[in-house]
Amino acid sequence: MGTSSRVVLAACDGACSGNPGPGGWGALLKFEDGSVKEMGGYAPATTNNRMELTAALELMRELKDLPRHPDLVLLTDSRYLVDGLGKWIGGWKRKGWRTASGTPVLNRDLWEELDGARVPGVGLQHVRGHSGHPDNDLSLIHISEPTRPRLISY
Repeated sequence: MGTSSRVVLAACDGACSGNPGPGGWGALLKFEDGSVKEMGGYAPATTNNRMELTAALELMRELKDLPRHPDLVLLTDSRYLVDGLGKWIGGWKRKGWRTASGTPVLNRDLWEELDGARVPGVGLQHVRGHSGHPDNDLSLIHISEPTRPRLISY
């Protein structure tokens, strides 16, 4: 992967066995030169939503300083992520990190980090989860091998 090769595809996913329970996240970058970068992580006690948000956060951090194709979008199967960053976060901030019903926003720590990590010009695109989309159906072998998470495709 050369430093001049642009990112042409970015995808992320999170998973949890039980909710809460052990979980993992995965992220994928594909470059114009055909190279691929996979990232992933594990948490022994977490929720599915936290893993979805963590996957996007780590992907955004990685994308920040990389050359990107101008049409790049981040693929995710998380409506929570898409709606949170696209629709809800402005209201949450105006209301002191409270939801429309007045309750505290869950996962505020990650939402604040995501808000600060946004990559200009890179939007989110929802794809149906576990539908056979080859670049989004990411998971982690995170329970059997928590010290060596690796991405697999469904």
